[in-house]
Amino acid sequence: MKDSTGFEPSDWAFCGIFGAAALLLPAVFHVLHLGQVFLPMYLPLFALAFVVRPFPCGLTALLVPLLSAVLTGMPPLYPPVAWMMAAELAMTTFATAWIAHRFPHWNPVLYLLPVLILGRFLNAAFHYAAATVMNLPAGFVAGLSFLSAWPGVLLILLSIPPLSRILRRYRPARAIVPRGGDAR
Repeated sequence: MKDSTGFEPSDWAFCGIFGAAALLLPAVFHVLHLGQVFLPMYLPLFALAFVVRPFPCGLTALLVPLLSAVLTGMPPLYPPVAWMMAAELAMTTFATAWIAHRFPHWNPVLYLLPVLILGRFLNAAFHYAAATVMNLPAGFVAGLSFLSAWPGVLLILLSIPPLSRILRRYRPARAIVPRGGDAR
C-alpha cells in the first residue's frame, strides 16, 4: 500500500536504515583516513538500490551527502564536493535501482561496472567544472578525482553483488512495469 507520496512504507524504512548507514559508515573510514579512497557512503546507497524502487533510492542518495555535510562537515559544501557527490550518487544509484528492478535476474556486476565507471566520469566532469570556476588546474583536479576512488569502486564490485543476493532473499525485486503495462 502506497502513501500519498507514492512510496510504500517499507521504502521509507529501508531508505532510513540504509541512509543512516551511509551517514555513519564514513565516520569509521575517515578515522583511518580512508574515506576518499574507499567511498564508504556509496556502499549502503548502492545496496539500497536492490531493495527499493529507483526514485526513493535516488532521492535518498541525493539527500545523504548534503545531510552529512550539514551534520559533520564531510563532504564539504565548499569546495562543492557534497553537491557533486549528491548529484553523482543520485544518478548512479537511480540507474542501478532501475536496472536491478527491471532485470532482476541479471548478474549485478554486469550493470554495476558500467554504472560505476559512468559515475567516475560524472565525478570527474563535476570536479573539472568546479575547478574551472575556482581557477584551479581543472585537468589535474578532474584526473585526480577520477583516479583516486578506484579502490572504492573495486570494493563496491566485490561487496554489493553478494550482498544484493542476500537482500533479494528478504525483499524480492519488484519489476518496474511501463506505464499502461500489465503487472502480471
